[in-house]
Amino acid sequence: MNPNADSLWRGPRWTLAALLAVLGMLGPFSIDTYLPAFAGMSESLGATPVEMQQTLSAYLFGFAFMNLFHGALADSFGRRPVVLWGIAMFTLASAGCALSQSVGQLVFFRAMQGLSTGAGIVVSRAVIRDMFPPAQAQQVMSQVTIYFGVAPAIAPIVGGWLFVHLGWHSIFWFLTAVGVVLWVTNFRYLPETLQREARQPFEVRHLMRGYWQLGSSPRFLLLALASGVPFNGMFLYILSAPAFLGQHLALQPIQFFWFFVLTISGIMSGAWLSGRMAGRIAPKQQIRHGFVIMLVTSVLNLVANLLFDAHVSWALFPIALFAFGWALMVPVVTLLVLDLYPERRGMASSLQAFVGSAANGIVAGVVAPLVMHSTPALAAASLGMMCVGLLAWLYLHRRWPEIGRAVV
Repeated sequence: MNPNADSLWRGPRWTLAALLAVLGMLGPFSIDTYLPAFAGMSESLGATPVEMQQTLSAYLFGFAFMNLFHGALADSFGRRPVVLWGIAMFTLASAGCALSQSVGQLVFFRAMQGLSTGAGIVVSRAVIRDMFPPAQAQQVMSQVTIYFGVAPAIAPIVGGWLFVHLGWHSIFWFLTAVGVVLWVTNFRYLPETLQREARQPFEVRHLMRGYWQLGSSPRFLLLALASGVPFNGMFLYILSAPAFLGQHLALQPIQFFWFFVLTISGIMSGAWLSGRMAGRIAPKQQIRHGFVIMLVTSVLNLVANLLFDAHVSWALFPIALFAFGWALMVPVVTLLVLDLYPERRGMASSLQAFVGSAANGIVAGVVAPLVMHSTPALAAASLGMMCVGLLAWLYLHRRWPEIGRAVV
């Protein structure tokens, strides 16, 4: 923690949490905003469905790849420059998307967007731990999780409205405007939270040593799996929403809203409770509560889907409860990741984000297309995603029982 933290931000804590949350929202918001316009963009650009899918794949690949480096750069040059350069690159790439005249140009600029947006979520986590002691950091991380959970749900709504009324180009002009507002706001208000004497040398050998230190650490890898993979238990349903909601539950597109409302409510209430628990119970106890909720919900969801035909009267609630359990434990696990190697918090945040992004990419490109045809298959895959994180946490708990034991 920066010893001068009290003088770096004199406003209310929630305002800093809101600023960092918006930075973290930029990545998922940019993924989902243009999805409702896929068909219209394909027709306008003369692109095949496969080519349009490449615009999403290019973004996800760029996002996952650059996540490896945002934190290392922030450890060497400071948090503020990485955020400002990342937002600037995102803004220019968004304008490039809006001006694209071919699907090839769109793929290129979407890749540029992906390369830049990860700076927000990676660096914001490091800033939180720079600025706050553990209990307060958990509260702020919980507030950020609340805001973060809103992005995937409201993005398609905003994108769909813009597409219908102003055309697909307006979606990317809107993202350009968001980038401008974010850059100006962060230029004015975001403090530099990494002390100059705490910065790491920007040398290849030193960086490689850091990557090896974290990448070869069983504790780090297990915590990264415990935080990153279970998210896909609910993300799988978001990716499969057209099939799950439209085909299996026979909902009209305007009724999809209820799925997102329930999921967001689960995330927000779980994150709120996580913040309330900060400093009151041991971190590992809170993580256990989150995994128990996800496990019980996942098992009951699978049993229900095997015994009954999925119906809207009950099929949405297990996903919301799963989201509640995930949001209850993930702020705590994230802080444990950042505190393993305090001198490399930026790099730790980068690698944690990379693990999560890689898992998201596998689920989006491989798992979801295989299971979205069947509600029992969706439920089984969701349970499987959760079990990967649970097994990682159980092994970590058994091997290093001291991790997360103290109330902070």
